[in-house]
Amino acid sequence: MSARFLALYEAPADAEAFDRHYREVHIPLGPRLPGLRRYTVGRETAPVRAGAPYYLVATLEWDSAAELRAAFGSPEGRATAADAALPAELAPVRGVVVTCAEEVL
Repeated sequence: MSARFLALYEAPADAEAFDRHYREVHIPLGPRLPGLRRYTVGRETAPVRAGAPYYLVATLEWDSAAELRAAFGSPEGRATAADAALPAELAPVRGVVVTCAEEVL
């Protein structure tokens, strides 16, 4: 069972300020999260069904929901969550947690 945290950012009012902070401050916090297996960032991600594209989609993946919860409960997780307030001020964001049992075909 894997667990993923997705942060879906809409277009920021100030793209330069958003990109600078996200690249220089927020992204470096992610790899410090305990148990993090994978961290990806996608840009200009369009929904399959109608709607505006997301400006940025970050996907963080753990082996289980328990590991995800533990990571965000750690000092590194609290620091990451506290820093997330600034990008959220610059661009509307939705956070989604997904757990799933995967089968490789």
